[in-house]
Amino acid sequence: MKARKVMRILPYAAGLALIGFGLRGIVADVPVRGWATWFVGAAVLHDGVLVPAVLVAGLVTGRIPVAHRRVVRAALIVAACVTAVALPLVLGYGRRPDVPSQLPLPYGRNLAIVVGAIAAVTVAVTAARAVIAHRAAPPRTKKEGDR
Repeated sequence: MKARKVMRILPYAAGLALIGFGLRGIVADVPVRGWATWFVGAAVLHDGVLVPAVLVAGLVTGRIPVAHRRVVRAALIVAACVTAVALPLVLGYGRRPDVPSQLPLPYGRNLAIVVGAIAAVTVAVTAARAVIAHRAAPPRTKKEGDR
């Protein structure tokens, strides 16, 4: 067997071994009902919420001028990732009334501040790019009918 072929097969074999290890852990340690609930919930969340949200975002951002579209889409992706990470804290999962030091911060407000900062940076970058493009554009010459 050639070294190139071995180097191509080796990562696949390692990946399959890790998948097998993970499946063994799921089967041995997690109740089937809990695993199935999580799996079905993830599929419903993906197909019922995530995919339509991405399609709507693509449709809406498709109306933005091409020069600014990438910046806005990147900001939406960053804001969505930050929101996905912060959402359990905002919803208070794990918070117990008898332990006030658990999740003590105003996570909803903090998430709004971070998303607002992402929006502000997006507006600033878009404005800066517009100014740069305007300055780089050749000056317009007056034609006979112009005032």
